[in-house]
Amino acid sequence: MVVPIVSEIEILANRIITDAARNQATDIHIIPRKNDTLVQIRLTNKLIPRLSLPKDECDRLISHFKFTANMDIGERRRPQSGAIVCDVNGQLMGLRLSTLPSNSRESLVIRLLPQQDQIPFHQLSLFPSMTRKLLALLKHAHGLIIFTGPTGSGKTTTLYSLLNETAHLFHRNVITLEDPVEKNYDSVLQVQVNEKAGVTYAAGLKAILRHDPDIIMVGEIRDAETAKIAVRAALTGHLVLSTMHTRDAKGAVFRLREFGVNWLEVEQTLIAVTAQRLVELICPFCEGECPPHCYSGGRWKRASVFELLSGRNLTAAMRAAKGEMIETNYRTLKDVIKKGIALGYIQPSEYDRLVYDDEEA
Repeated sequence: MVVPIVSEIEILANRIITDAARNQATDIHIIPRKNDTLVQIRLTNKLIPRLSLPKDECDRLISHFKFTANMDIGERRRPQSGAIVCDVNGQLMGLRLSTLPSNSRESLVIRLLPQQDQIPFHQLSLFPSMTRKLLALLKHAHGLIIFTGPTGSGKTTTLYSLLNETAHLFHRNVITLEDPVEKNYDSVLQVQVNEKAGVTYAAGLKAILRHDPDIIMVGEIRDAETAKIAVRAALTGHLVLSTMHTRDAKGAVFRLREFGVNWLEVEQTLIAVTAQRLVELICPFCEGECPPHCYSGGRWKRASVFELLSGRNLTAAMRAAKGEMIETNYRTLKDVIKKGIALGYIQPSEYDRLVYDDEEA
C-alpha cells in the first residue's frame, strides 16, 4: 500500500481549517504583514487572532490554497476567487476563497460554508410572524422577490431554507443559477455559472426556462445585465428569487432604477423586497460579552431580523424611486431591532452597530 506524503504546508492548511470549523467561525483571514503573517478567524462580528506565521510561509500557504481551488498560482497582481469542498472531521465543508493583492504580496480570505448545516425553518427569523410572511411570499405563481443585506448577513442561508421548505411543502420544481454554488442541496436543481464553458447568466437562464421550473433562484443581482435577466425571467410567468447588496429594502428599488431596468417591467413583476441583518443575542450563560470559547460551544448566539417591503408600501417606494414625494410607513430594521432589545433578546450594542439613521448618513 502506498502511503501518501503530506507536506508541512498541507498539514498547516488543514490545521487552520479544522481550528476554524471547530470554533464555528464564518471566515478565515490570512493577512501578510511587514515581518510576519497573521491568521484570524471571524466569530460573529469580531476578528479573533489565532496564529502568527513566519513571513515566508504566507506565500506558500496561499499558493497551496489557490492550487487546491484550481486558481492561477502564478498570478499575484489581480484578485482571484475559487471554491473547494473538503472533509473536516467527517463533515463536508465548502470553502470560498478570495485573494486580494496588497503592495507586493497577497492576502486571502476563506468563507466557511458547512454543507450539512441548515437552519430549521421555524428558527429562520427571531420573530415567528416574519417567518410566516416570508413563506407566504413563495405561494405566488410568478413575480420577483429580492433579498437584500450586506455580505455575511445570512441572505443565502435564508434563501435556501425557504427554497427547501417550499420544494417539500408545495412540491414545486426549484432551479438555481449561481456563481458559485455555495451549498449543495438535494431538494433543488443547482446550475453553476461557467463563462469559460459558455454558461453565462443569460445562457443559463434560457436553458432553465426550457426545464419546466416553478421557481428560479438567480444567485445575485450585481450589475445591469443580471438585473434585466431576473426581471425578464419573472415576466415569463415564473417566480424568481434573487439577492442584492443594499443598505435597506428601499435601496433595492432605487438600485433597479439605477441599473436602467424597464420600469414598467419592474412594476409588473416586483412582489416584495426584504432587508436582513444577523443580530447577536443576549447570552443566558455569560454576563456581558461572550468569550471566544462560548461561541464554539454550538449554542444559539445569533438570529436574523427582517424588514419587509410589499403591497402598498412597495408601490409607494417605487413611486418615490421615480422622483415623487411619497412617504412609506412600514416596520423598518431599526424598529425591529428596538423591539428585540426591549424584549431582552438582542444586545443593546447591536443597535449602534447595525442601525444607520438617515439624518446621519
